[in-house]
Amino acid sequence: MRVPEIVRKHRRTLTGAVAFLATQAAASPTDWFGFDVEERLRLEARSNNRDFDDARNDVTDDAWPLSRFRFGLTVRPAPWVKLYAQLQDVREWDGERGRVPGVNGAEGNDEFDLRQAFVEFADYDHFPLGLTIGRLGLSYGDRRLVADAVWGDFGRTFDLVKLRVQQPGWWLDAFFARPVQIRTEVFDDHDAADNFAGLYFSSTWLPFQTTDLYVLHRDKGDNQPDLAPTNMFDPQGSWNGPAARFTTIGVRVNSTPGQLARWDYNAEFACQFGEVSSADHHAFAAHAMAGYTFEQVAWRPRLGLEYNYASGDHDPADGKSQSFQNLFPSNHDKYGLMDLFGWRNLHNARVQLSAKPAKSVEASLSYHAFWLADTSDYWSRNGGSSAVRLTTPDGRDVRTIGARSFAGQALDFVVKWTPTPWLALDLGYSHFFAGTYLRDTGPHDDADFGYVQTQVHF
Repeated sequence: MRVPEIVRKHRRTLTGAVAFLATQAAASPTDWFGFDVEERLRLEARSNNRDFDDARNDVTDDAWPLSRFRFGLTVRPAPWVKLYAQLQDVREWDGERGRVPGVNGAEGNDEFDLRQAFVEFADYDHFPLGLTIGRLGLSYGDRRLVADAVWGDFGRTFDLVKLRVQQPGWWLDAFFARPVQIRTEVFDDHDAADNFAGLYFSSTWLPFQTTDLYVLHRDKGDNQPDLAPTNMFDPQGSWNGPAARFTTIGVRVNSTPGQLARWDYNAEFACQFGEVSSADHHAFAAHAMAGYTFEQVAWRPRLGLEYNYASGDHDPADGKSQSFQNLFPSNHDKYGLMDLFGWRNLHNARVQLSAKPAKSVEASLSYHAFWLADTSDYWSRNGGSSAVRLTTPDGRDVRTIGARSFAGQALDFVVKWTPTPWLALDLGYSHFFAGTYLRDTGPHDDADFGYVQTQVHF
């Protein structure tokens, strides 16, 4: 059959298909294609954040600028199909701590790599099921356990498959994921030995709050020294992290804005069981917060009280692991701006006062007090993957000397100005007052951190 005959035979089918595509394109070109751009510049200055020692000039006692550029492209060939890809260029300039991601606490360099690339099949207005496949950020709840870390230049993405069921008043996600590792001058591949899966359910059946329930399972099969940025350290102090297989079960509640007059609240509880470094693992963590907004007062100040707890290991030699694993968090705005603490081996009390001097300006002042839940365990930094101090100056393990548990106090001050929807300017300063734990284990000078940040996005 010749080509003209084929065309004539299927003219009606071809005409219908062309008409459908033309209708979709003509309706709104932006329904087909879209793009987003972000440029973020930040200048950081830190002093004693790592060693708490005025007498020593650590490589992190310095100032350095950071830059992050992202470009994303969205294609929607149909209302129920979304294709998205995003490139990212991250660079750290100047400074003495180097530019290798994760080494000496550096953000580091990763020039023009693939941050996200996924396809999503979903139209929840007409069908309750949705499927997402590819590389993307994954965030749940308050981002205490699973998050695309917004403060760090790289953020965090996963190579994953996610199925969602969504109905009015509730939704349920089921996913299997592997964390993407940031590797300079090499394509950012995922860690094939780190398998992460979960069920996350969220509902608004109670009109005054959102209620979340979740089950998360992590199976990390081996240590990979070149993939340290997302690895855990084990009870024996390995930097690269242990083989681990454990499950986290939790519940979170968050008040619905406007439903409780001027009050708001938030709480979360999680427990873990399984194995970490061949030791039986049982751990738990809790968070509780309540706030009140003085709406009739100028600047609408809000006063908030908060408490955070995460269990620590009682005895490093008893074959049991009780140190709560913080998984893949975004902790920067939760346990102090200096990023000295994660949700692991921690007591943290917080008082926060915030206000809006103008429609586009928000300011906050926070006071933190920190204790280790158990001094037989290490003090864990932001992500729970590194320790503040492993040994005393004379070489003794800090877990064995009977140090007092009070780690210190911190004051955090932040001002955010958003003059337009596409521009945000931030200014922050934090001072840490060293506590008796540092005094008992070595140098114990105070620490400082400050930053200025601008972000353009559209």
